[in-house]
Amino acid sequence: MTTLEILNSIVLVIMTIALLYQVIFTIIGFLLKFYKETGKKEEGPYHRYAAIISARNEENVISQLIASLKRQNYPGELLDIYVIADNCTDCTAQVARDAGAIVLERYSDLKGKGYALDYFFKQLALNGKREEYTGYFVFDADNIVDQNFVRAMNATYNEKGYDAMTSYRNSKNFGENWISAGYSTWFMREAQFLNYPRSVLNTTCAISGTGFFVSEKLVKKNGGWPYHLLTEDIEFSVNCAINGDQIGYCKDAMVYDEQPTTFKQSFTQRLRWSKGFYQINLRYTIRLIKKIFQKDSRRRFGAYDLLMVTAPSMFLTLFAILVNAIVLISCLREPSYKSMLMIDYTKEYLLLSLVNFYLLFLVCGAVTIVCEWKKIRLDAFHKIVYIFTFPIFMLTYIPIALVALFKKVEWKQIHHFATDKPNSF
Repeated sequence: MTTLEILNSIVLVIMTIALLYQVIFTIIGFLLKFYKETGKKEEGPYHRYAAIISARNEENVISQLIASLKRQNYPGELLDIYVIADNCTDCTAQVARDAGAIVLERYSDLKGKGYALDYFFKQLALNGKREEYTGYFVFDADNIVDQNFVRAMNATYNEKGYDAMTSYRNSKNFGENWISAGYSTWFMREAQFLNYPRSVLNTTCAISGTGFFVSEKLVKKNGGWPYHLLTEDIEFSVNCAINGDQIGYCKDAMVYDEQPTTFKQSFTQRLRWSKGFYQINLRYTIRLIKKIFQKDSRRRFGAYDLLMVTAPSMFLTLFAILVNAIVLISCLREPSYKSMLMIDYTKEYLLLSLVNFYLLFLVCGAVTIVCEWKKIRLDAFHKIVYIFTFPIFMLTYIPIALVALFKKVEWKQIHHFATDKPNSF
């Protein structure tokens, strides 16, 4: 066996062992589909919350989100709606005011949702209003919120006392094309087969950008929102794991998100996500590892889970592919007998890796779409088609992750548009 074959075998074994727990999560998530809760959940007291929307040039969609928050099945006087008009050059601020939101306009060279949220909490503190709220719901401007979202979150907060919670992330435009369907399937998988099992096993969950809750107690503890990497949501989740702050999950709270529909938009967004993961790897990997091995740590597995989510699979996959590709290219220049054997081996390895990658995510996509069938507003034919395109969507992460290794990446806006298409919310 050659050194390259040994290396490939080691990578395969490490990845299989390291990520085996996600197979267990998938089994638990599947079984939970057949679990029916008995009895009515006690809602307890109604707390006062603030909904926060960070928006940059979102005049097309902001009013829809505000309207859905106004329609909440929750006492209106206990839910204030704030919009941070962040470096806007359009009519976002005025549209938000007309829709009934409290608007804060921000202009700064420091761009990104993390900076906008930190600005909001500091402004609220200056006005002496932070103590009025039990916590905050954070949304993206393109969202639409299910009418029972706040009521469900409030009930879970009363029952579990989580200082942070994530929700079920559905899509407004699942059926737009294979790109929007790929995003949507991934977020549904994350909700049902990652966060739901995490909550049942009493470990910490991870928030993913929008539709999440954070308590005033935790905001105060953290000194506002000091998360400014390109993926501030995962940075927050990692910090919670390190600090022992459990993120919960509320399966009955649903938010509808608008997904990108062009590959250019998708490439830009996922390039930022990939670069953000690398930033987190550099800043937090050692601290996560220390947390895993702390003798008195009650959240060891949560730290391990977040470490697996942010680092090893991506790095090891890219490493193995790059090494084999370099060997293949090098051997092409030397047409000897040994070189031909190595060429055949590396070609077979790379092809088999792609096939296995496709089959793995074909199964993931199939299980997700079948289990979440009723939550997808789309005809049966297209649901089945998008099972087969989901692995292609995931395969495109490989070149994106490679580019992110070497390219400087900054936050760029993804434009959103109001829609009334049949497959939309």
